[in-house]
Formats: sequence, structure tokens, C-alpha cells
Amino acid sequence: MAPVFSQEVQAENVTVIEGGTAEISCQLHQYDGSIVVIQNPSRQTLFFNGTRALKDDRFQLIEFNQKMVKIHLVNAKLDDEGGYFCQLYTEDTHHQIATLTVLVPPENPLVEVSEQAVEGGEVELTCMAPRTKPAATLTWRRDRRELRGFPSKQENGKIFSIMNTIRFPVERRDNGEIITCEASHAALKGQKKQTQYVLDVQYSPTARIQASQTVVREGDELNLKCDVTGNPRPTEIIWSRLNDSLPERAQIQGDLLTFSSLSLQDNGTYSCQVSNKHGRSSDQYVLVVYDPGAIIEAQMQVPYSVIGGILALLVFLVICVLIVMVWCSVRQKGSYLTHEASGLDEHGEAREAFLNGGENHKRKEEFFI
Repeated sequence: MAPVFSQEVQAENVTVIEGGTAEISCQLHQYDGSIVVIQNPSRQTLFFNGTRALKDDRFQLIEFNQKMVKIHLVNAKLDDEGGYFCQLYTEDTHHQIATLTVLVPPENPLVEVSEQAVEGGEVELTCMAPRTKPAATLTWRRDRRELRGFPSKQENGKIFSIMNTIRFPVERRDNGEIITCEASHAALKGQKKQTQYVLDVQYSPTARIQASQTVVREGDELNLKCDVTGNPRPTEIIWSRLNDSLPERAQIQGDLLTFSSLSLQDNGTYSCQVSNKHGRSSDQYVLVVYDPGAIIEAQMQVPYSVIGGILALLVFLVICVLIVMVWCSVRQKGSYLTHEASGLDEHGEAREAFLNGGENHKRKEEFFI
């Protein structure tokens, strides 16, 4: 009696990214030409002995022989997920199930701001990955530093919607800074999807007048520029002259006030004023127009004044040195006179001791010695 060989079939699980191509294969052992059937998770027959049974062109038969049945599923969808049956019909039915898993990686995250950020206040940013499987991980970064946020997620069937919210104070210096939200997911294989958000911090304006030259003469050209900052940036700059109207020759072109040929009548205090919805600012510039002679005289006086100051300092130092020298001389002379007088007294005592003699003489002599 001929030996009976058992028929076997093997299948492996498959993971595919949504929209990709999944390869489902069934390995046959000791195949004798029996019927081979491939079914989808709904138990619909896809292929019957190499013949298409289901009209779905996304399933393609790639290989069918005595050892292998291989099909491709192109443009895989989440609904395609499940167990695919590899069945071999003999006297004993053999089957294996290849489980297909479809991953849904996140797209570039979406970043939303709750309300307009204003200096001195706070900004709230929310990063979202609305469709992912399994759940992605969202991370905030600022200057390569991770920011602690408040993550949350919602589940809709097999799909997850992920959010991460951060909140922090802002100042005008933060305007234009980049905050990055990164999404990590198994399907990305170590790569990350990220979205950058540029902080838009609104603040009150500032105004500063810059002159094209510092000293001006009659007939010179002068440009006064009003440097403006602010967010939103002020669109209107108001030029004026304190206690007087602007000269007719002066021309206004936005942030520039131009004097093509200065006159002594242009002297005065000029002001530029700006504003936005967060405040206002102004700056003043005092214009003094000199005639050419006055300018030259003023320039010639500067070196003499400097030289005069240096000479005065030198005279003062010389006087101080003389006073110190005189004081030291007086001290030394007084000390000499004092020691000389002390010597005369000692000699007088010695003479008296010599004349008197006796014990008193010895005492005086010893005192002298």
C-alpha cells in the first residue's frame, strides 16, 4: 500500500502602509494538483486554482505553481485589513490565515492657535494629527528643547485623532520665533513629520528719528527718517513741528521728511508720531541750522577748549607738587632744630656735673654716657 503524504499549506502575516502594495503568499508542501482557494476576510473567493473569482482589479495573481501562490494587493485600504485564507482542498482540507495589518501614518501635523498673541499675555498652540493608526506621538520643540504639552486622543473605529496643546507667556522679542511640532509613528521608520509655526506676537509701536547728518548749514540737504517698529506695523506716520507748521519746502514721503535746501527759518523741534491698536509712540528732533561762518567758528573752538583744559590741569598738578615739597622741607628743618636744642641741654648738664663733683657728678656722668 502506497504511503499517504499529508498536504500542507503555510502563510505569513503581512503589514502594509495605507495606499501601498501588500504581498500575500501561501507556501504549498507536497502539492498534488488539488484545488487551491484564496479568500478575503469576508470569505469571498479571490482566486480559484489561479483563476480570478472576484472582480477586484486591485488583487493580482503574481505566482502560482506547485510550491507557491502569491498575490499582490495594490492601493491597500483600511477596509482590506483582516485574515486572508489560503485553503488546499484534498481529502483533508488544509488552510492557513495570513493576517493583513494596514498602518495609517500621520500627515504633516496641523497647528492651530487659540487667539491672537499679545506681548505680556500667553499663547496657546494645539498640534493635531487627525488620522493615524496606531496612535502617533506628537512632540513640541522650541530652540531644540522639548516643551511639555498636554496630549489627548480620540478613537473612531480603528483610527485615532491625536492632539497636543502647549501654553506659555510671550513678549515682543518672541515675535518671529519658530515653534515646531513633530509626529512620530511606526510606519515612518524613524523619520518624523513636522510642521513649523512662526509666532505672531503683537505689540505697541516705537518711533525713533534718525538724521542723515548731525551738523547742518544753510543750504544743505537733510533727511529725517522715522524708524518704526510695531506689530501690526503702523501704516501712517504723522510729521509735525512743535508750535509751528511744517515748512512749505519740506516734503513727506512715508517715513522720510526731506529738506532739499535748509534755511534758518527751518529751525525748530520736529516730531513723528505712529500708532496701532496696542498703543502709540513719538520721537522729537531739534533742528538747528547754522550759517557757514558759525559752523567754522564752532569747529575751531573745540581744539582750543581742549588745550586750555589740559593746560589748567598741568598748572594745578605743578602747584600741588610745589606745596608738597615746601611742606616736606619745613618738616625736616623743624626736626633738625629740635634735635640741636636737645643736644645743648645735655652738654649743660654735663658741665654742671663736672663742677659739682661727688655722687651727683657720677649720676650726671652716667646719665650723659
